[in-house]
Amino acid sequence: MVPHLVTALTGPINELEQRVLDSMPAIERWFRMEWTEHTPPFYCSVDVRNAGFKLAPIGTNLFPGGWNNLTPEMLPLAVQAAMVAVEKICPEARNLLVIPKNGTHSHFYLANLIQLQRIFHMAGLNVRLGSIDPTLKKATTYDLPDGQKVLLEPVIRSKRRLELKDFDPCTVLLNNDLSTGVPGILEETHEQYLLPPLHAGWPTRRKSKHFKCYEEVAKRLGKLLGVDPWLINPMFEPCPALGLNEEASLERLSSQVDVVLTRIKRKYKEYGIKEKPFVVVKADNGTHPLGIVTVRDAKDMQAIRERIKTLFKEQKSSLLPHDFLVQEGVLTQERVNEAVAEPVVYMMDRYVVGGFYRIHADRGVDENLSTPGSSYVPLGFEHSTHLPQPGIKPGASAPNRFYMYGVIGRLAMVAASYELESTDPNAEVYE
Repeated sequence: MVPHLVTALTGPINELEQRVLDSMPAIERWFRMEWTEHTPPFYCSVDVRNAGFKLAPIGTNLFPGGWNNLTPEMLPLAVQAAMVAVEKICPEARNLLVIPKNGTHSHFYLANLIQLQRIFHMAGLNVRLGSIDPTLKKATTYDLPDGQKVLLEPVIRSKRRLELKDFDPCTVLLNNDLSTGVPGILEETHEQYLLPPLHAGWPTRRKSKHFKCYEEVAKRLGKLLGVDPWLINPMFEPCPALGLNEEASLERLSSQVDVVLTRIKRKYKEYGIKEKPFVVVKADNGTHPLGIVTVRDAKDMQAIRERIKTLFKEQKSSLLPHDFLVQEGVLTQERVNEAVAEPVVYMMDRYVVGGFYRIHADRGVDENLSTPGSSYVPLGFEHSTHLPQPGIKPGASAPNRFYMYGVIGRLAMVAASYELESTDPNAEVYE
């Protein structure tokens, strides 16, 4: 069933949709050629925003949770993609070890692990869940409200391998973004395939690097479509080593906010857009106690200063310098059952396998929706994202709109492949 969408299928975005549909053969060939030269991330999810006048990604997750939001109708796509992904990496694979994030797990996250197990089991693998959380000392079963059970077992580290009791995997899948650092137990596992690689984790990864790579591929796809790349690309400026307790650092942040806001205003004027421009300030790697902050003007910068003072009092110590990103804010004109919504596209290997709408009834069109109180509605794949409906006028077909979301998601996935290649510590460097 397609969710009830309000405003999603109207507005100037229709012209972009028509360009995408008209260029479908060229787009698919472009992606094919990219994947002959580059390796896609094993899996990822991309948050997309449809502002009505532009469609752009605002975040790419290389360790996606939320697989439990994929409906049963989406599973065949996920299983087929998993088969392809595993076959490319280790055709003789028999055992797969999935390593979840550390800490206390919500029922939602545990359901995500069950779904991952189900997908890879149907792809022909024996799958077990191994925790590297040092507080998990023995195999533990968790009960979910719907009657399902999840067994987490402590990982055993031999000299060069990660194992469980009576289980020796050839492939290890991380569902842990390593935001607290790379633990020694995961290092130097040269005899096993570790997916995604360690340098995909937040100790190495920077959002600014990803969006720099995305900017490059967006320019190329924009040229192919004959559109301004800005229509599919959010502007940004990095703000590295920002000391929130230093006035000079806050002035630097304020300056970067002004730079990005000025550039957005110029584009809004060019396109006759009457909306109020805004930027989003967020951690460049992982998350930060400051959270994700929307800034529209100097008044909001003052609110950030007040928030920082509160953090100092809460933490009773200075906050260490951190890398931040100032990113163009992209409105969302999507609604599901009157609540503000944004599509999230899920991919494995080079394929779109499904997705959902993240919705939040208490948030505005210019605010972060990935906060407590958000909920999820599956994207209505009455037809696959790979089966758009040519000939139907723009804005009249949900599958066409979902196909366009998939194009943007895959474009972000190409950018992620560039990003991982550029940060690979084992890559050969040619003079």
